[in-house]
Amino acid sequence: MPTPYGYRGGMAFSADELRVLRRALATALQPASVPAPAPAGAVPARRDPRRAEEVQECLRLSEALDEAAREGGRLRDFLFADLARYRDALPGSVHGYLGRLQEALAAGYVPGPDDLGALRVLRSVDAGPAERTRRTALLRRCEQAAERSARARLR
Repeated sequence: MPTPYGYRGGMAFSADELRVLRRALATALQPASVPAPAPAGAVPARRDPRRAEEVQECLRLSEALDEAAREGGRLRDFLFADLARYRDALPGSVHGYLGRLQEALAAGYVPGPDDLGALRVLRSVDAGPAERTRRTALLRRCEQAAERSARARLR
């Protein structure tokens, strides 16, 4: 079964699933090889057992892809909930929070007012120059993402 790779949603396939996927793509690219449906009232032709097996494999692959997509959604939900837990534990969880926030942004998370406020506070807390630069860059990235989201909602 395909599985999400991290929070970005990439998929990993087994050799059998790749074989089925290649065959399905080949069929889609060469529609002439797929028999046309019989006209109404015509006597149905004998079914090819290999074709029936191919259809079943494609259906199983489709179900596996759907399950992988659902699992990817569950992983994103967990990441976003984990981010909220780290944000609630600030300032003691600064490094964990910043790491989770970067992962969440990569997964399509749109930062809210709580995130922007937390980053502004964290930026004002004493830190070394490299950490201050990191926090400032993350704040700018979050502000831009929030602004893009707000503009898209207004359209």
